[in-house]
This record gives sequence, C-alpha cells and structure tokens, in this order.
Amino acid sequence: MARLCVLLAALMAAPGAAHGQACEPATWVRLEGAVAAAPAREVLAEMAKRDVVLLGETHDEADDHRWQLHTLAALHVLRPDMAIGFEALPRAAQPALERWVRGELAFEQLLEQAKWREVWNVDPELYRPLLEFARLHAVPALALNVGKAERATLSRPAPPPPAYLEVLRRAFRAHRGGNRREGGAEDEKAFEAFVRAQQGWDRAFAEGLAARAGRGGKGTLAVGIIGSGHLRDGHGVALQLRDLGIERVGTLLPLRAPEDCGELNPGLADAAFLLPPRPAGEKREQPGKPRLGVQLKPGDDGVRLVAVTEGSLAERAGLRKGDIVVSLAGRRLESGAAGAARLVEAVREQPAGTWLPLQVRRGDGVVDIVVRFPAAE
Repeated sequence: MARLCVLLAALMAAPGAAHGQACEPATWVRLEGAVAAAPAREVLAEMAKRDVVLLGETHDEADDHRWQLHTLAALHVLRPDMAIGFEALPRAAQPALERWVRGELAFEQLLEQAKWREVWNVDPELYRPLLEFARLHAVPALALNVGKAERATLSRPAPPPPAYLEVLRRAFRAHRGGNRREGGAEDEKAFEAFVRAQQGWDRAFAEGLAARAGRGGKGTLAVGIIGSGHLRDGHGVALQLRDLGIERVGTLLPLRAPEDCGELNPGLADAAFLLPPRPAGEKREQPGKPRLGVQLKPGDDGVRLVAVTEGSLAERAGLRKGDIVVSLAGRRLESGAAGAARLVEAVREQPAGTWLPLQVRRGDGVVDIVVRFPAAE
C-alpha cells in the first residue's frame, strides 16, 4: 500500500501556475482562495481551531516526517488535548500502540507486536520520532489502517467525485504497468475493485479520526499522519470526514521548493509548507540502513517475497516475486514473523561493500542468491 500512496500523490500533483511570489523555502503558503505566503503562527492558530487536522507525507521522505513532528509539537502547545492517528499502523495494532504510549513496550517490541515489517515495509525509524512524541507527551495514538477483511466492517463511504475517479483511473493504469486504456469488462471490474479499496482506506482513516475528534474546535484535536495521496484536493479522507459530520477539517501538506511550486493551486489543501531544496547533486534521501527492496509475507515454509522493487538490491541480485527465502548466510531461516524479522535485521546490519548469501525456493527447485551491498561512498 505504501508504494500505491506514493503513486497516487504523484498523479494528484496536477500541473499549475508557478506562484513565484509565494514559493520561498521554509515558508507556509495558504491555498484557500488566493495563493499567498502566511506567517506560521496564523496558519497553526487557525488549524488549532479545527476538529481534525490532516498532515500529509510521502512515506519514505525523511523531511516530511521532520515537518510533521514540528507541526505536531506546535499544535500540541495550542491544543494539548490531542490524539494522533497513524495510517502506518493497522487497527489490530491498537493494543500494542496503547501499551507503547504507556511506556510498557520497547520500540522493537512495538514493531513486532504491530507486525510493522509485514504490513508497512517502510523504515520504522522514519516514524519513530512521531511515535516517541506520543509516548513522551502521553498523547493517545490511533491505529487507522485496515486489511481487506476489516473493510467489510466500515460504514458506506461517500461516493468519489469525478475528479478523484480520474486520478484513481490514472493510478490504476500505472499500477498495472502502463498508461494503456482498459481492455473491457474484466479491466473495468478490476478498476472498480481498485476504487473500492482506495475508498475503504479513506473511510477507515476518517472513521478512526472522527471517533476521537471534538466538535466546534473544542475537546480533542485529532491529527492524522497520512499519505498525501489520500489528502490532496479534499477528495479522500477529508471528503469522508465531512460525510461523517466532521466539517472543521484542516489539511496541511509538505512540498519541496522550487520543484513543487507548480502545485500551489487553490484547493490543494488549506496550506502547504515549503521544504528547502536538496543540495545540488544530492539524491532523494534514503534514511536508515540498507534496504533489500522487497515486501515480505511470513509463512510456515519460510519468508515469501510478495513484491520486488524495480532497480532494488533484490532485483539486481536476481530475486523474484514469489521466491521463498529458506536460508540466510548458511543458516536456515525460521518460519513465521520471526524469520521475516531476522531477514530484515540482517539486511539492515549488513556492512557496506559486503555480500549476503541467501537460498530461496523457486518452484520445485532451490536457487542460491548473493546480494551484493554497495561500497560506502
């Protein structure tokens, strides 16, 4: 799901006029009516009067999460009665999340009990400061996400507006490997299922936040930490919140100046914060330790690769979707979540410039794979 959210955010970033006068790094820009720079104190004071505030992100962008943390801290000063909802955590993780906030779990225990590496597959260190903020300030934390089975328990979502449907259709085409037109009834049914899944997530996040939100700018301020693809133009979570009777919704997005200046159009959000540009020659930050570039599904017979990212270490090493990792550095891999956790930790602890031998079951045979980690620059 994390990769799909990135795709949706990119597709929803419709081109527009570059508002140069309002596109300076490290500034807030209002996007209600005329596009104009605004003091941080005014933007945040207005957001503190809302019932729900949605903070967007690209899941693997470290600067987005730093901005979320600073914005959370400022809002908490203005509205100490707060709850924080996380798209990254499924509803089944709620008991573990509550134990974490009470200080009863170490961070690694939270990840294990929440099955983080099975359901999210994004570096947990990116979210750690946000989770630590909730723990340090005793702010209730909410697990907002749902799986396929849980979607059946959701209330009926508000229908998507045509503009949102068009965004979802483009995302559907890209997700299926190209911008081709659908080829008939079978593809249309698949698209309808795709829309239902997206709406299910939008509705789930909205329900979780609405259940804790105050009304009329009083009581609990519910803050959502959610991918920007669910928030842009008010089509996703904000639409579902309004359908649930929450009218006072604020949406704030992080954008990068100057590359995202063309996105500063009225209605994109209530306001955007313009992150500074990356230094010349610096690639998009990949924080933390090495990543193999796979999605894992623990099983009784090993750890299955349910997705392999294009251009990743895994793909370059020859790993394929459907492979089952059965041995790691010459030692048999445990079954279930323990095996998946050991594989993830082995990858993250691998020194630069070294090799990691794996053995995978592929079809009826067993294949030896060597992952070569790049040397440190």
